[in-house]
Amino acid sequence: MITAPLLDSPQELSAFSELQAHFPAMFREVFSDPKAPRTVVVVPSMSLDIRELEKISGVLHYEERMLCLLMLLRQPRTELVYVTSTPIDASIVNYYLHLLPGVPEFHASKRLHFVSMDDPSLVPLSKKILDRPWKLEEVRRSITYPRAAHMTVFNATAYERSLAVRLGIPLYACDPALSHLGNKSMSRALLRSVGLEVPYGFEDLHDSRDISEALVAISRHDPGVHWAVLKLNDGFSGEGNAIVDIRGLSELPSPHLEAMRRITTGLRFEASGETWPAYEAKLAAMGGIAEAFIDEPRRRSPSVQVRINPLGDVQLISTHDQLLSGPNGQIFEGCTFPAERRYRADLHEAGRRIGHVLRDKGVLGRFGVDIISVPTNGGWRHYAIEINLRKGGTTLPYLMLEFLTDGSYDARSGDFFTPTGDSRCYYATDNLVRSEYRGLTPEELIDRAVYHGLHYHAATQQGLVFHLLGAVTEYSKIGMVSIAPTLVGAREQYERAVAILKVATP
Repeated sequence: MITAPLLDSPQELSAFSELQAHFPAMFREVFSDPKAPRTVVVVPSMSLDIRELEKISGVLHYEERMLCLLMLLRQPRTELVYVTSTPIDASIVNYYLHLLPGVPEFHASKRLHFVSMDDPSLVPLSKKILDRPWKLEEVRRSITYPRAAHMTVFNATAYERSLAVRLGIPLYACDPALSHLGNKSMSRALLRSVGLEVPYGFEDLHDSRDISEALVAISRHDPGVHWAVLKLNDGFSGEGNAIVDIRGLSELPSPHLEAMRRITTGLRFEASGETWPAYEAKLAAMGGIAEAFIDEPRRRSPSVQVRINPLGDVQLISTHDQLLSGPNGQIFEGCTFPAERRYRADLHEAGRRIGHVLRDKGVLGRFGVDIISVPTNGGWRHYAIEINLRKGGTTLPYLMLEFLTDGSYDARSGDFFTPTGDSRCYYATDNLVRSEYRGLTPEELIDRAVYHGLHYHAATQQGLVFHLLGAVTEYSKIGMVSIAPTLVGAREQYERAVAILKVATP
C-alpha cells in the first residue's frame, strides 16, 4: 500500500509542483481541441471560514453553482466527475442536461459521474473527501483519462492542493501558497503597486488598538470622511465587513478612547447577528483592514474578471456592475453584464495591470478585481478595493451565457457576441428570496417558468436560466440569469419573472 504524503509536507508540495509543471503541455495539447478526450474533476468546495459560511442561508446548496460546468459535456469526448457533500436532486441534473446545445441527454449522461460524501456539515468538501479514502478512490476510478485530466474548484486551499496530489492531476486554480495575495491587506498593497488608487486606509490590523489608531488617522487625513469600513482579510461577499462613524473623531480631546468606544458599541455589521467579541476574535485570527468608506450616492461597484492560463496568457474575461445590498450596501446580491460602457476600458486596463503582476508571481486561474467608481466632472474616479483569487458570483452567469450561446467576449469593446454577431447581456442574482417559494420543489418552479414562457429558449438565445434550485424548498431561495439582447431587456425580463413566479400557479 502506497502511503500518501502528509498535508502540507515537503513531499506533498514537491509532488504538487511536479503536477503543475506538466500542466502547460497538457493544456496546449488538450484545450485547443474541443474533441480531445479529457476528464474534468469538479470539486465545488467552499473552503472558507465555517463561521462566515454559517451566515449564508442555504450555503450547502452553493455547491450547485458550479453545475454550469455540465455545459462542458457539449464537447463529445469530455467526461465530468462532479463531487458533492450530499446528492443533487435528479431533476436539477436533468434541467442542466436539457440545456446542452446539440447533445442528446443520454450521450451526456454516460459521460457524467457524481460522487457524494453523504455529509451535510460545513466542513470543506475537499476535507470530507480526504477524510474518506474509499470516496477518494471512487473519484479516482471515475477519471477515465488521467493523463488528460485536471481539477477545478471554487477556491484553492491546502485541502484542494492535497486532493490534487492524491488524485494525481493538476489543479486549475491559484496555488494555495499564493492565496495570501488575494486577502484584503495584500490586495491593497498589490493594487497600489500597479498605480491603481485605493481608498485611504491601513492594512494588517489585528486588534481594537490597531483599528482605533487607523480610524483616528483616517479622520485626520480627511475630516470630511464620515465613515470608515472594516474588513476581515479572508471575508467574502461583504459578510466580513462593518462600518463605523468617524465624524469629528480627530477633533476630540481623547480621539483614541472615543474610537475604541465607537468600535465596541457602534459598529454596523453587514452580517446579521454579528457581535464585536466574535468579530474581534476573527480579526485576531486572520487580520483585516480599515479604510475610508466611499459614501457617494452615485457610486457604482463594477468588477473585472481575468484568467491566467497555464501558458501564462493574461486574458480579459468580462466586466460587471455588481448589485449590492445589506445594511451598508456591501453584500453581493447579483450583477449585470457587461459593465457600464463609459468605464469598461478603465476596468480592462486595471485587469491587465494586476493580471501581469499576478502572473509574474505564479498565479494561475480566474480572479476578479472589485472597484468603486464615482462620477466626476471629468469622467469617473475609480478606487480599487480588492482582488478575489477564486471563482465568484459573476463566474456562473458568465459561463452560462458563454456555454449556451457559444459566443465570446470582445476585449476591445467589452461586449459579448454570439456566433451570428448578435450582442447578449444579462441581469443575474444568486440571492432571490421570496417567502412564496417555500415548499416549492425544483420541478414545480421550472414548470411555472416553462408554462409562462420564461425559460431560456435556444432558438432565440434569450430567456431565464435558474440555479441554486436545491435551496428553493427549504430556504425559499433561488438564483436566476436573465439573458437578453440588451441590459434593459434583461432587467425587464427578470422583473417579469419575479412577479409571475411569486403568484402564478400553472
